[in-house]
Amino acid sequence: MIQLKKIDKYYDAKFQRTFILKGVNLEVKQGEFVTIMGPSGAGKSTLLNIIGLLDEASAGEYYFWDEPAHKIKEKQKVQYHRSHIGFIFQAFHLIDELNVYENIETPLVYRSVKGKERKAMVADLLDRFNMVAKKDLFPSQLSGGQQQLVAIARAIIGSPKLLLADEPTGNLHSEQGEMIMKLLKKLNEEGMTIIQVTHNEDFAQYGTRVVKLIDGLIREDYQVENRK
Repeated sequence: MIQLKKIDKYYDAKFQRTFILKGVNLEVKQGEFVTIMGPSGAGKSTLLNIIGLLDEASAGEYYFWDEPAHKIKEKQKVQYHRSHIGFIFQAFHLIDELNVYENIETPLVYRSVKGKERKAMVADLLDRFNMVAKKDLFPSQLSGGQQQLVAIARAIIGSPKLLLADEPTGNLHSEQGEMIMKLLKKLNEEGMTIIQVTHNEDFAQYGTRVVKLIDGLIREDYQVENRK
């Protein structure tokens, strides 16, 4: 599904080139649940953004479903985001002018899902996340944890083939965090491919595989033995 070949990401400043990622080779098969770990500044979020077509590599090749993703145009990227890729951001990226219900509904509007169907799908997720009472509130009226739950609901409502999650439990207390990890595991068991970035060793055990990045290089890549 995903194949990265010799991916570099660097920034040039005057006479110095600073590498964020260096020679990254990574293959992710459909149906895997991969956790990317590593210290701050290791390049984890950058790698996720490149996979999610939100950022471009400085060098190397990226194939998504055998398509050369490093060559596709902006218009095609938008189509990929609408139909194939869901993203849970660290900073939520909710739309301030829309309430909870409308924020969750947005991806379905872009995909021209019929109103009645949209209503049922949003209602199901509001119920699953215990947020029915919050559906008319705006992001500024929610706590950080509640905003994260809305962002997660929005990312998964369209059942993307690939879900990218950047610290999906970072703003949640442990009970909410476990609920989200169990939900991600269930989605993965239903066939969704997931790549998450986390610092939490415990939450990494919900996945099927761990990739450890240090200083922009993949230092370890192994299967999870005792999956939760």
